[in-house]
Amino acid sequence: MNQTHPSTTTGLHTKHCKASTSSTPVLSPTECKELLSQIDPAWMLSDSSNQITRTFKFNDYYQTIAFVNVIAWIANQQDHHPELNVSYNRCRIVYSTHAIGGLSENDFICAAKIDALHDGII
Repeated sequence: MNQTHPSTTTGLHTKHCKASTSSTPVLSPTECKELLSQIDPAWMLSDSSNQITRTFKFNDYYQTIAFVNVIAWIANQQDHHPELNVSYNRCRIVYSTHAIGGLSENDFICAAKIDALHDGII
């Protein structure tokens, strides 16, 4: 892999998530598109700009579950947890900040960390 993606050149993957509360502002569609440009282009912004998703494909179940375990570790470290849809050789990740009912910078920070990990940078 070892490709250079925007998340590793912008430093988004080095940030740490901040605690979200109900008073944390939801990112505007424009802000979402700006942050989306800083992560791997495989991440998709929903039409309503309230979540981002990406599907990762693997050779087998063991690789998929190993990846899921690393995602769980990142989620625990950042105290920001995605929705995961796991099958034999793929994992679909959905980020949205539930406390605010939309996207926050935390979602993009975690996506950038996953990109950097997947690309062998961290």
